[in-house]
Amino acid sequence: MCVTQVTPTLSLVLLVSAANAFYLPGVAPRQYADGERVEVKVHKLSSPKTQLPYDYYSLPFCKPEEVTRQAENLGEVMSGAIIQNSPYELYMGRSEFKIACRSVLDKKQKQNLATKVRQDYRVHMIMDNLPAATKMIAEMPDGTKKDMYDRGFRLGFMGSKDIPGTDANKPYINNHLRFIVKYHKSDTFPGARIVGFEVEAYSVKHEYTGEWNAKEPKLTSVPLRPELPPMPAWSPEVIFTYDCVWEHSDIAWASRWDLYLYMGDDQVHWFSILNSLVIVFLLSGIVAMIMVRTLRRDLAEYNSIEEKEELLEESGWKLVHADVLRTPPNATLLACSVGTGSQLLCMSAISIACAALGFLSPANRGSMLTVTLLLFVLMGSVAGYAASLTYKSFKGQQWKALTLLTAFLWPGITFGIFFLLNFFIWGKASSGAVPIGTFFALLCMWFIISFPLVWVGVWLGYRKTLADPPVKTNMVPRVIPSQAWYLHPLFTMVVGGILPFGAVFIELYFIMSSVWLQRFYYVFGFLALVLFILVITCAEMAIVLCYFQLCNENYLWQWRAFLNTGSAGLFLFGYSFVYFSGTLEIMGVVSTMLYFCYMFITSTLFALSTGTVGFLASWWFVLQIYGAVKVD
Repeated sequence: MCVTQVTPTLSLVLLVSAANAFYLPGVAPRQYADGERVEVKVHKLSSPKTQLPYDYYSLPFCKPEEVTRQAENLGEVMSGAIIQNSPYELYMGRSEFKIACRSVLDKKQKQNLATKVRQDYRVHMIMDNLPAATKMIAEMPDGTKKDMYDRGFRLGFMGSKDIPGTDANKPYINNHLRFIVKYHKSDTFPGARIVGFEVEAYSVKHEYTGEWNAKEPKLTSVPLRPELPPMPAWSPEVIFTYDCVWEHSDIAWASRWDLYLYMGDDQVHWFSILNSLVIVFLLSGIVAMIMVRTLRRDLAEYNSIEEKEELLEESGWKLVHADVLRTPPNATLLACSVGTGSQLLCMSAISIACAALGFLSPANRGSMLTVTLLLFVLMGSVAGYAASLTYKSFKGQQWKALTLLTAFLWPGITFGIFFLLNFFIWGKASSGAVPIGTFFALLCMWFIISFPLVWVGVWLGYRKTLADPPVKTNMVPRVIPSQAWYLHPLFTMVVGGILPFGAVFIELYFIMSSVWLQRFYYVFGFLALVLFILVITCAEMAIVLCYFQLCNENYLWQWRAFLNTGSAGLFLFGYSFVYFSGTLEIMGVVSTMLYFCYMFITSTLFALSTGTVGFLASWWFVLQIYGAVKVD
């Protein structure tokens, strides 16, 4: 069955009957009667060149008599969303031209407006929980064309010789908006449902006769004509106008998000899956050869009493049986890293599963980020439990230090970087700056919920009785012989990290585009498959490298197993430089710093997750092979 992008509300609509419908909050359809007002809300201003969102009314736009702000959830606040009412008056079925206002600009406002146009800012609005979109035509691989939506609409444009009536490299503002509202009618419900919200933005230098009369303005530029000059952003006054066009559509309300969530041809995602599967099959063949042929032969020979003395002189991995479970250096740090990695893996798996099932609909803005943060906090018990089991197997005794380190080390580093970056965002007066109240809420979640859960997880882990180790550990450690060049830690980290990164490389491009180019990402079915393949790839890669290391009588496998696959985070951070120079057009020191700091955090968390998989797989592998061999 082909896994494609799923209309988020469709999975909900299928659960209801036509007679007695039930919808989750925020995604229920609304019917509008003819002539009923349809409210347009303003969302924010955003730009892929600065990554700094701003309040819509930070620019001299028209305001209603009373500006009211809608309550936002945690995810919306952290993404810089400020949802407010607008002066635009739209009524179901009425197509009319209206004047919003005349805005007189001072020098600072003109400079701010011109700067935002140069930085390619886009305006975001909301109607009936649908984001405003610009219609685009995408050409498919088979030569056909398909409609798709781009989020928001451009604040303005830069003049050029190719645009009549404009000066090159001068900013012009789009001061006329044409709202194209698509509605759907059916005999099964009264009224009409809104299924599309398109905006066409135009730049028109309006003119009027006499002095400006706000009650009865007399524009000479109406009706709009192609020969009218565009509106310069440096003008002392700007007249904002809008009109509305209502179009009937056959699109059902349950399918109205399809154009928003279209992410290109599914063949690209399937290519990513097939590319990853090739890597998995290759590693599976190597692992099968080791497990079935080499290990079976080794175990048969090691367990042969007649040949035991002869083999002890030439054998490899069995010679380190008395050292293979020796406590590694910095055992507390390794255990807490494994705990945090387990926490991230559980959080990611549950979040992706919920999104794939349609519970985290983009209609509920900010729900994905909110749920992810809550799951990370609630998975603190998983972090404590995994860390304590690992630490107990290392025969560690400082459980209090382990608890504090698991609860505060990696979350503290992430929070510290985020907090410092927030000062720079505050300095830019961006709405993306997290308020003090939200910081306080995050700290409460961390200290009041997450930390106690970590403590509970550590307590449960220490109470659990571990199975007896398959081998005993000598008091005096064995001398590790000189290693071959291909077993150098740097080389094994390159080999161990590049294959897991290659397994997720293509899908990673779409994820980064959705974050940094502000596009929707809703192919979580593919993402779930990629996550599964990533786990398998990391586990098999770790087992192969661990086996080669033990065969060369190097029993310090714990940290090596974690770092071999955890180095995929280094490849991710390296790829961020390639993506920055080849795809993005970020300008400004603060924006560049935000990008690389956030990518550093992401790469670190990715390294913890992949390293945890590699360590756990190697741990299982070591227990299996040494549990099957006979040791005196």
